[in-house]
Amino acid sequence: MKTIGGIGLFRIKHRKNSSKQLESSDLHLSDEHNSELSMELALNEKLLSEKFQASSDIIFRPISSSPKVLLIYVDGLIDTKTLDQVVIMPILYDGASNGRDQVPVSRHVIEEQLIAVAQVQTGLTINDAVNGILKGNVLLLVDGENKAIIAELKGFEARTVEEPAAEVSIRGPRDGFTETLRVNTSLIRRRIRSPKLKMESTTVGQVSQTDIVIAYIEGIVSNTVLEEVRNRIGQIRIDGVLESGYVEEFIEDVPWSPFPQIQNTERPDIVSASLLEGKVAILVDNTPFVLIVPMTFWTGLQAVEDYYERSIYTTFVRFVRFSLFNIALLLPSMYVALSTFHQQLIPTNLLISIANSREGVPFPTFVETLLMEFMFEGLREAGIRMPKAVGSAVSIVGALVIGQAAVQAGIVSAPVVIVVATTGIASFAIPRYNFGTAYRLLRFPMLFLAGILGLYGIISGLFLMIIHLLRLQSFGVPYMNPVVPLGQNLKDVFIRAPRWSMNMRPEFSGPNKKRIPEGQQPSSKRGGQSND
Repeated sequence: MKTIGGIGLFRIKHRKNSSKQLESSDLHLSDEHNSELSMELALNEKLLSEKFQASSDIIFRPISSSPKVLLIYVDGLIDTKTLDQVVIMPILYDGASNGRDQVPVSRHVIEEQLIAVAQVQTGLTINDAVNGILKGNVLLLVDGENKAIIAELKGFEARTVEEPAAEVSIRGPRDGFTETLRVNTSLIRRRIRSPKLKMESTTVGQVSQTDIVIAYIEGIVSNTVLEEVRNRIGQIRIDGVLESGYVEEFIEDVPWSPFPQIQNTERPDIVSASLLEGKVAILVDNTPFVLIVPMTFWTGLQAVEDYYERSIYTTFVRFVRFSLFNIALLLPSMYVALSTFHQQLIPTNLLISIANSREGVPFPTFVETLLMEFMFEGLREAGIRMPKAVGSAVSIVGALVIGQAAVQAGIVSAPVVIVVATTGIASFAIPRYNFGTAYRLLRFPMLFLAGILGLYGIISGLFLMIIHLLRLQSFGVPYMNPVVPLGQNLKDVFIRAPRWSMNMRPEFSGPNKKRIPEGQQPSSKRGGQSND
């Protein structure tokens, strides 16, 4: 595999060594008995009964035909009505009415002539049979046959397609991913109807056996990035995967970085747009959150509506968003630094107003700002964890009551309440939740540096953050791409150029970098007739 940077080389070698060490320790999680199916139905039934011992939801349904047939399935994971109509009734009645009661009903007859199921597979071993049952399929065993029929009749309860609650947009599609993997893949297929859209399936989790799909567009994706994704997912050794966050922690480049290197989303349109840019999507069963790699710094500041509104409006909104982004990071620390160490930089009238408001406050500016920031974060978490009907009311009323009471009691000053409230509002303007969380974390170190060194501490913190961002990578792609290193595709970074002018895909995409042919700028004379 092609190495991507020195850090990536060390990381890949470390993963290979750790995976070899885990192979021996994880053997207890895998099936010890992986023998082939027997010709005797009774023996197969006994082996499978031992596998599913004390499992009341595993149903063994014998059918007294000639020869005998045994159905095994998980109650609650299949559509029992469909099972009765397309499997049991044809074997019991249709076969007899067609004279097959006198001719042995073989596995081929059942598979090819009797049951009307779209997807049918053949199982050769006990493990094949067990895995087929646990994935929501129906297992058919025929006496005298050492191969099993695995018929897909999934019919478990699932959430319907709804608008994502965490990524609401005014304009754009309203459908979102669900916890069902095949529903999620179909939502992407509806948008990209091309045979070049590939979806590779794999399984992760020694016990959970969770299905994972790697989606990409052939010819647009970078083969280097794709191979890196396959390699990292293939080296995961874990007992169970219950959400895509499990996979994210195993495959990210720098686990201790506050900045997310993997994008997650509930929106199929974002995934489809990312695939068209040459990125790779990782879909995990039982979760609506899809992972997208590689991720850059600028992706965290882009909202879905940026690509559905006109470019002039979107560019203006981006400038506002970048300004609020800087306020969310630096406003509390700047206030502490200026009011504590650099009072000469504050206008006289404003300085007098701040001094009057701080009269009687027992704490230094740094301490009262830190207390209010901590209280604001507590109110935010309380509003998220409480029921929706009362969560917003508690957070808003709590902030108003506590802030006003703290000012009247002389514990904190009014300017600090204004600064913290403005910072909180600015942080809500960051579109990606995990990206905004990074700046919620960084705000506290910047506050400590400002309280100790003033503006020099803030400048030092910014230098350290910039150096970290410049060294950070996401699957071999520089995190600050295309600004550092400077690339040609700058039409979708600080501004959002018109759709017809964004001709090229990002630099990290595959060989097919041409997105839109040139010469499509709208014109009043194009395609029309002259008024002369």
